[in-house]
Amino acid sequence: MTSPTTNATDTDKATAAASDADAADADIATAADTAANATPPRNRLFEEQAQILESRAHPGAQHLLTLRAPRIAATARPGQFVQLRCAAALPLRRPLSLLRADPARGTVEILFKVVGEGTRLLAQQALGQCLPCLGPIGVPFPVPAPGQRPLLLGGGVGMPPILFLATHLAQLRSRGRRLAPPFAVPFVILGSEVPFPFAPRPSQHLLPGLPAEAIAAVPLLEDLGVPSRLTSNQGLPGCYPGHVTALARAWLDLQPGRLPGQVPAHSPGQAGICIYACGPEPMLRAVAGLCREYGLPGWLSLEEHMACGVGGCAGCTVDIERDGERRRLRVCVDGPVFPVAEVVFS
Repeated sequence: MTSPTTNATDTDKATAAASDADAADADIATAADTAANATPPRNRLFEEQAQILESRAHPGAQHLLTLRAPRIAATARPGQFVQLRCAAALPLRRPLSLLRADPARGTVEILFKVVGEGTRLLAQQALGQCLPCLGPIGVPFPVPAPGQRPLLLGGGVGMPPILFLATHLAQLRSRGRRLAPPFAVPFVILGSEVPFPFAPRPSQHLLPGLPAEAIAAVPLLEDLGVPSRLTSNQGLPGCYPGHVTALARAWLDLQPGRLPGQVPAHSPGQAGICIYACGPEPMLRAVAGLCREYGLPGWLSLEEHMACGVGGCAGCTVDIERDGERRRLRVCVDGPVFPVAEVVFS
């Protein structure tokens, strides 16, 4: 078994970083919306020998890893990712999004699907094994502005960043409860065409008007008081039979202030909603269409093939419309999170 290389000094640094991050979160939770939605500065990267503490296989070739990486855990935010070396025989690292970061335990969790040689070897790594890990990388999701209602949408391998964001927002609201909550409780919709990597359970949060068959929810979010629903085209029990965006549309149409035949973008009931999404490109394209149709702001976490993952190779560039001109920006460091209005779909 390979021993971790993080020493006491690293732990002290991680503790200090976590304290600073907590203080920053408390400030963000009660800030004005200009501060809350400001583009964050590029984060500091940490190289760690991440030790595998837990490894669990789930149906549909999905796999969950818990890694000990205290410096990364102390500063990671929803929407960011790590570059992980999957095996000694593979020098090129793989970009993997973060499902959760626990600064107190010094751990991060990664949920991935086995789709190639790298992820196949990663799923086979033994407990206690240490893997070179660089992170946290990229621009995270911004905190909603005061008064906004976040609608969180995740599809397939895009579920981890959305679950990370949902738990993070729930924690921010809990810390700020002594004051006026800065933003409303999120509503989360996740979609999958394979069994979910958790045991769905009937939701205790009633959402009148939604299709009656859509009752399955995420247990973790239920425990945090965050309403959620699941979708699938595979007949999974309790799931809405359709795409994430179809159920999102049904929910948007139920918001107060909408009149029959009214143009969605002019409906005051949707004025405070902001969409956050991560998933395959067809889903993100549909989310962008929803934002245009309903006149909503939003943020998309994009996925692209990456090599270096730190901006050096420029192999993950996408077209972004910003300040009146089209630019080629790197998903790894200029993103992966971009305002929906800026993303250009080919």
